[in-house]
This record gives sequence, structure tokens and C-alpha cells, in this order.
Amino acid sequence: MFTIGDFAKHGRVSVRMLRHYDAIGLLLPARVDPFTGYRGYEAAQLARLNRIIALKDLGFTLQQVAGIVDEQVSAEELRGMLRLRQAELAAAVQEAAVRLARVESRLRTIESEGHMPSDDVVVKSIPAVRVARLSAVADGFEPEHIGPVVGPLFGRLCDLLAEAGLTATGPSLAYYEQVGPDTEQVRAFVAIPVGAEPDPAYGFEVADLPALPVAATIVHRGAMDDILPTSQTLARWIDSTGHRSLGYTRELYLQCEGDPSTWVTELQEPVATA
Repeated sequence: MFTIGDFAKHGRVSVRMLRHYDAIGLLLPARVDPFTGYRGYEAAQLARLNRIIALKDLGFTLQQVAGIVDEQVSAEELRGMLRLRQAELAAAVQEAAVRLARVESRLRTIESEGHMPSDDVVVKSIPAVRVARLSAVADGFEPEHIGPVVGPLFGRLCDLLAEAGLTATGPSLAYYEQVGPDTEQVRAFVAIPVGAEPDPAYGFEVADLPALPVAATIVHRGAMDDILPTSQTLARWIDSTGHRSLGYTRELYLQCEGDPSTWVTELQEPVATA
């Protein structure tokens, strides 16, 4: 069982959106604590959430979405709807193209449900590492907010390392922290391991990234735009094994050069047993 915050994190949506879907009866929590009113969600509900987001991004109203998902729309039917919508958006501006990419990602997630082996998840400890890092605030944890922040940060950090005459001692990574309890904003960090002492002359911070004593990890192969199926496989494993998420997933970029389809990324989520 996930808190509403953890479920929003794994679904890559906002808590505010989940509360609205609950209020209109579109996606009800699996459990509501009778004393605190806290909502609890199950990993199996990600399937319904994926369909809701895909249909909404295809242009359906929430009332229409409710009718479609309640009829148990299949991935094949969604694919047909997507083809029709693609024809309508052919002449649209870049914002529409980005929306289509998000829909495609959600559809691949829907189509992969139940097909990705959860035995690929490995529990291990992640040692502390000294890194050079930069950070910036994204408006949310959704891909459309994270991508435009992380990409430029990595480019800037690489340039600053070159100016400082420093070389990486390991693969780069990204990690995230909630900005505050009353906001959907997320602080995104990009980091590259270095063997250097902090120096105020650098245009970046040198810090020791703490160890993760227990982390559930899984390897994602391909572009980060297609991360959702792998990320949600990890979420289902955490839920089914009785573990509890302790924070945002770290992304360790084992291979990130050349064609994005060849990239290899390890997702590392801090967990504890329930």
C-alpha cells in the first residue's frame, strides 16, 4: 500500500491531480484511514491511472474518460484512438508533439503491464560517493517538467568540470528531493563523481552523497522517455514484497552516449521492510 505522495511519485502525476480524481470518483484510493483520512493506493491501480492519463492527453474530457475506462478499454483500443488523434494533431505546434510523446510513453507502459519480469529487481546497498553537483527546481516530477531541467544542468556541469580540470571517477547520476510539504515542486540534482575537495572557486558544489543502506534496484535499457514501464515494475515489486519506499529513485547512468535506445540506466530506490 502506498501513500498518496508515493503513488503520485510512481505514477508521475501530482498529488493534487489524484485528489481531484478521487473527488470526482474517477480513481478512488484503495483505502482511506477512518481516523486520519489519509488515502492509500495499491500498485495495481497504476493500470487505471495510466489509462486515465493517456486518454486525457488524447483530448478526452474527464467525463468521457470515466466512461471509457469503466468499460475496461484495452491497449489495442487505446492504440486505435491514438492513431486517430495523431492525424488530427499532425499540424499542431511543438507542445502537441510533446503531448503525443507522453501519450506514447503511457501506452508502452500499459502494453508492458505484467510482461516485465520483477525478478530483475536486486536489493543491495549503495555506497556513499563524492560528487560535483548542480541543482534546479522543477515544477513537478512529471517527465515534461523533469527533462527540460535535467538535460541543461548536465551540459552546464560537464562544461564547468572541464574548466576546473576535473575528470569523472564514475558514472553520472540524477536524484530528486521534494521542495516542501505544501508544493508539488521537486529539486532535481545532477551529479558526477569526482576526486576533489570543495572549492568556492568552482561554479558547482562538491558534496558527499550519502549511502543508501538498502535500495531496490532495476536496470532500464533505452531512452529516459521510456522509463515508466521499468519504474512501475519496480513500484509493483516494492508493493508486492512488503517493502516501503523511503524517497525518490536515484538514476545512475551506466551508459548515456550515442543513440538513446542504447542507454543503460540503473534505478535505485531507497526502501525499508514494512
